[in-house]
Amino acid sequence: MPKRKNTFSSWTGRLAQRAVHAGWAWVQRTGSVTAAHPGRFRFGALGTGTRLAFPLGTVFGEPWIHVGSHCIIGEQVTLTAGLMPDLDLGPEPILRIGDGVVLGRGSHVIADTTVTIGSDCYFGPYVYVTSTNHSYDDPHQPIGKQWPRMDPVEIGPGCWIGTGAVILPGARVGRNVVVAAGAVVRGTVPDHAVVAGAPARVVRRWTSDDGWQPPLRTPAPVPIPDGITPGQLRALSALDDEAVARLAGLDDRSATAGKSAEPAGEG
Repeated sequence: MPKRKNTFSSWTGRLAQRAVHAGWAWVQRTGSVTAAHPGRFRFGALGTGTRLAFPLGTVFGEPWIHVGSHCIIGEQVTLTAGLMPDLDLGPEPILRIGDGVVLGRGSHVIADTTVTIGSDCYFGPYVYVTSTNHSYDDPHQPIGKQWPRMDPVEIGPGCWIGTGAVILPGARVGRNVVVAAGAVVRGTVPDHAVVAGAPARVVRRWTSDDGWQPPLRTPAPVPIPDGITPGQLRALSALDDEAVARLAGLDDRSATAGKSAEPAGEG
């Protein structure tokens, strides 16, 4: 026998759910950190249009953290300068993040010494960047109690850092580099390269003389032409392969007809 539906309970449940979602959205908006509303944080610099999403990860040493304009810092992102809070790190910034940088949810940027991230870098979720590595020189001491090694990290502008990648101390990542998901990067990576693996190695690179080597397997994406409306894009997405082929055939016939109609040149 089917259970009788409790209309009142269902209605109150939906109302409570909406209230919880609305309340959480308000908390996220109110708890986010911007230059206009920094809350308790006193960053060395926080650019216009930049937002740190709520809830934040661990954040300390913010007077030595400089973040550029129009950056998106996802939820639970950790940003630290110095080994621990309340240290005097001197007059210069330790962690520098350029303009237009995106740090995906759950990422960590640990700057015990200098870490620089160039403008327009995009990080997937759960990327780990650190300037510090544990040492294990003394076999008789617990590794966690031995003084760590530090080495500056630099990530050039325009890079794409895949989900779960790890950037180790001393890494020098060039301009417009793709770091594959899960890669572990150390050492120097040249400009316009794709690296993958653990440890990461160059699997593809662009140079002005040879282009991409090895060659790309797929053609470059074609940007949407100017003037195309959202309605037209929705209409195109509804077409099946057969309809697309018919439209392509019409374009080919129109081009052929146009050529045949051209006046002959003077002999």
